[in-house]
Amino acid sequence: MGEVYRKSNSLEERELQVRPQNRAMSDVEYEIVIVDDNSPDGTQDIVRQLQKLYGEDRILLRPRPGKLGLGTAYVHGLQFVTGDFVILMDADLSHHPKYIPAMIKKQQQTNCDIVTGTRYKHGGGVYGWTFKRKLTSRGANFLAQTLLQPGVSDLTGSFRLFRKPVLEHLMRLVKSKGYAFQMEVVVRARQLGYTVEEVPIVFVDRIFGKSKLGGAEIALYLKGLFNLFFTT
Repeated sequence: MGEVYRKSNSLEERELQVRPQNRAMSDVEYEIVIVDDNSPDGTQDIVRQLQKLYGEDRILLRPRPGKLGLGTAYVHGLQFVTGDFVILMDADLSHHPKYIPAMIKKQQQTNCDIVTGTRYKHGGGVYGWTFKRKLTSRGANFLAQTLLQPGVSDLTGSFRLFRKPVLEHLMRLVKSKGYAFQMEVVVRARQLGYTVEEVPIVFVDRIFGKSKLGGAEIALYLKGLFNLFFTT
């Protein structure tokens, strides 16, 4: 399931995103659910053109009237998922579809409830970030590891595979906003006894669109972190 907001503005760019996903998933039954919050860049028109190329049964466009937040976007998209597992990823190619087979294999090998992509284990990393961005991400994860001890190396990433019922359960519980949202998902999962495995990924700074990370997001993350520390 892909979350889209001001990611790209041409059919060629959208095809670039869908084509590798089709190759990576050639031996798996799947659907792509795209949740768009009324992007002003014509995303919905682009997706409709892609539906003509790949089929409306493979690419599902499920728009909303406005920008309502990441958590509610997940809940909205989940209504239309027909499979037993859900992979959440950004639709700007910072989460590359080539890692999907490894995530599926990890789940099959371990029978875990969640597989999360990690930038902070051997084989993982980031590309295209400034030193400040790297320091911010490392600092955020270090603080969370120290205070919450979740047993997961990358708490702020959002490229994850879930059993569908597990994700539905977590979405009813998670209250955080912004980057703290991803952290709370894993912390709540561990608290409930769900099993989490990791697959190394290389995160490439978004090809289309701009990062939303700023002072307000950092403050929101810290608020969420300390709230989890005192309530879990």
